[in-house]
Amino acid sequence: MTAKTWRSRIKKACVDAGTYKKCFDSVIDTLSQIMAERDEAREAYDGVPIVEHTNQGGNTNLVQNPALRLINDLNRDALAYWRELGLTPKGLRQINEAAIKETKTTSALEKALAKLET
Repeated sequence: MTAKTWRSRIKKACVDAGTYKKCFDSVIDTLSQIMAERDEAREAYDGVPIVEHTNQGGNTNLVQNPALRLINDLNRDALAYWRELGLTPKGLRQINEAAIKETKTTSALEKALAKLET
């Protein structure tokens, strides 16, 4: 998928989760670019996880496929962004708890009852 397609999907997911704010647009743009690069790396990946690599000394070693390493790195980076946008269970829970703590106010009745308890 293209970065533009990812951007619209991510923005819709944020709206659906109730976490979208206009100030998140630059983060969404970054995440959409990461996801587009990951898709390109997946297309380049041939399904072979281990490849032979000949170093400068002429020795041949088995190493992880560079395309697979890139996919894993981009997935790791993307996960951090998904979490910050509240699009993972943990990220959503953190955002919702912060919102609850910020908006929680005590009414006059609650204050009076609290005084009676002490």
